[in-house]
Amino acid sequence: MKLKIDNETLAEEFFECTHLFGIVAPVKDYQFTWHINERLGFKFRINNGLEIQLRKKERNYFFSIYEYEVPGCCLVHYLYHNQYDGEYLLPEFKHLDFLWLVKGESVSIDELTLLQQSIKLLPSVQLVNEMTHEKIKNKQHLIF
Repeated sequence: MKLKIDNETLAEEFFECTHLFGIVAPVKDYQFTWHINERLGFKFRINNGLEIQLRKKERNYFFSIYEYEVPGCCLVHYLYHNQYDGEYLLPEFKHLDFLWLVKGESVSIDELTLLQQSIKLLPSVQLVNEMTHEKIKNKQHLIF
C-alpha cells in the first residue's frame, strides 16, 4: 500500500487563519527586514530552520524566511523572500519581492489595513497587495 501526501488538504490546513501580502520592494532581504524592525517595531529574525529549498534545473535554490512571534499571543508573522539567484518561490508572481504571511490568531480587518498602510510607507516599497491563497498556483512552496 502506497501512502500519498494530500497536498490540497495540507495547504488548506496551513493557510487556515492566515493573511498574505505580496510586496514589491527591490532591496536585499536583510535591508527590508531592518526597515520593518526599525520603523514598525517588529523583531523579525531569519529562521534558517524554516528556509525553503526548491530543486529546479538540476540545482538547489534556497528561499529565506524571517519570523516574528508576537509576544503574549499565538500570532506569528513570516516574511518570505520570493527570489533566489534568478528563480522564484512563486513563479506566477515574479514581480513580487517579498511575501508577508500573518498566521495564528484572527486579526481584524482594521489591523490588517493598518499593517498594509505601514508597509507601504517603508523606504523602497512600491506596492503592497493583499493576496488570497486560492489564487496562488504554487502555494505548496510556502508551506514549511
